[in-house]
Amino acid sequence: MRRMTLALVSSLAVGLAHAQLGLPVRVPLTVPQLPQAPIATLDRTLQGVDSQVDANVLQDTRSLQVRALIRANRATLEADPNGAAIVRNEIVAFSPSDADVALAQNAGFSVIGIRNLDGLDARIVILQAPQGLSTARALVRLRTLLPAGQFDFNHLYSQSAAPDAAGAAAPVDSAASPAPTPAGTRVGLIDGGIDGAHPVFHDLLIHRHGCAEVAVPSAHGTAVASLMVGRSADFRGAAPGAELYAGDVYCGVPTGGAVDAVSEALAWLVHERVPVINVSLVGPPNVILESVVRVVIARGFIIVAAVGNDGPAAPPLYPASYPGVIGVTAVDAHRHVLVEAARGPQVRFAAPGADMVAAKSPQGFEAVRGTSFAAPLVACLLAAELRAPDKVAAAQAVNDLAARAVDLGARGLDPVYGYGLVAGDLGPDIRLAGLRAR
Repeated sequence: MRRMTLALVSSLAVGLAHAQLGLPVRVPLTVPQLPQAPIATLDRTLQGVDSQVDANVLQDTRSLQVRALIRANRATLEADPNGAAIVRNEIVAFSPSDADVALAQNAGFSVIGIRNLDGLDARIVILQAPQGLSTARALVRLRTLLPAGQFDFNHLYSQSAAPDAAGAAAPVDSAASPAPTPAGTRVGLIDGGIDGAHPVFHDLLIHRHGCAEVAVPSAHGTAVASLMVGRSADFRGAAPGAELYAGDVYCGVPTGGAVDAVSEALAWLVHERVPVINVSLVGPPNVILESVVRVVIARGFIIVAAVGNDGPAAPPLYPASYPGVIGVTAVDAHRHVLVEAARGPQVRFAAPGADMVAAKSPQGFEAVRGTSFAAPLVACLLAAELRAPDKVAAAQAVNDLAARAVDLGARGLDPVYGYGLVAGDLGPDIRLAGLRAR
C-alpha cells in the first residue's frame, strides 16, 4: 500500500511541478509534457500521507523541467555544474574596473553586454567565454585571473508558481472589501509582462520597464500584478489602485529571467525610489545577484520574495534566502501550509496562496496556487506602510507586520509559517477580491 501511495504522490507531484516551473516565452518551447493532476487531488493526497512522502519528489521534478528546458534550447542555454540553467557561454561580472575588463579581454574573453545599474551606481558586464572553453572552465579562469573580482554564471530564475489551468473560477458575491489603499502607495514588481488590457487594470497607473519598452504579456506577471493592484466591479487586489512599477525580465525569450535582467530591474526600481519590491521568482545562489540584493536592502528598500514550491526538504531557493529578504510561504483556505512550499529560516511570513483566483489574460479569472501568489500580498501590506526607502522605517514596517501576524506553527518564528499568517483577510475565507475558485 505504501509503495502504491508513493507512486501516486510522485506522479501527482510531477504534474504540479510542471505547472509551476514554465517560463513565459513568445514562441512555445518544445518541452516534453509530463502528467498533470488536479491541484486539489495532490493536496489531499499529500496531506494524508505526509509522513511517508519522499520529500525529494518535488525537487526532482524541477530538475526534470530544467533539463527539458535546456534540451529544447541548446543554442542558448546549458546547465551549470549543479544542474541549474544558465545562459550558454556567458559570465557576468559585478562592477569590474576598466583594467579588470581589459585583463579579461587579453585572456580571450569578449564583452558582449553592459547593463548600467544607475540606481545602484554600479554596472554588470557580460563576458563571453573564449572559443573552445566551456562556460564552467571560463568562470574558473576568470576567478583565478582576478581573485578580487565578482564573477558568476548568468543563471536563470523561474516563476515560483503558475496559474492552475485545471481549476475554474467564477464570480461570487463579495463578502467584504479590503481597506482602502492609502493615497500615494507605490509598489514594485519583477516578473513577466502584464496584460494591461485586462479590465482589472483599467485606469491604473502602471510604469513598465524592460523588453525595449515593448509589452510582452505573460500569464504569471498578469496574475501576480492583479493580486497586487487590480480592481474592478467584483475584483480587488491587496492594494487596489496603487501605483505599480513593473519590470519584465522575461520578454518572451528562453533566456528570460537571467541574472543580468533581474539585477537591472532591481536597479531601475531603486532609481525610481519604489520602496517595496515583489519578486516571485526562484533559482540558485548567485554571487552577482546576492551583491545587488545586498546593496538594494542596505539603501532602505524592502525585497519580498516567494520561497518556492520545491517541497519542504528542498535546498533554499533565491533571492528569498538571501539575508534581509522577506521570504513568503503560502497557505490554503484552511490555513494549512501548502505541501509543496519550501521551509527553512528564509520563511518570514505566510499568506494566502491557494483557493483563490487572479486575472487571466486577456480577460476573466482563473485559479492560482503557489508561493508566487502569496508574496505579492505581503509586499502590498508593507508598501502601505513605507512611503519612501528608509532603512529604519523598513525594519519597523516588518516588525509591525510580524506583531500583527497570526501564529500558526511553533510558537514564535518557525521554519514553516515564519512569524505567522498575514493578509488573512484578503484570502479565501472572505473570498479574495470577491471571487473564489469553483
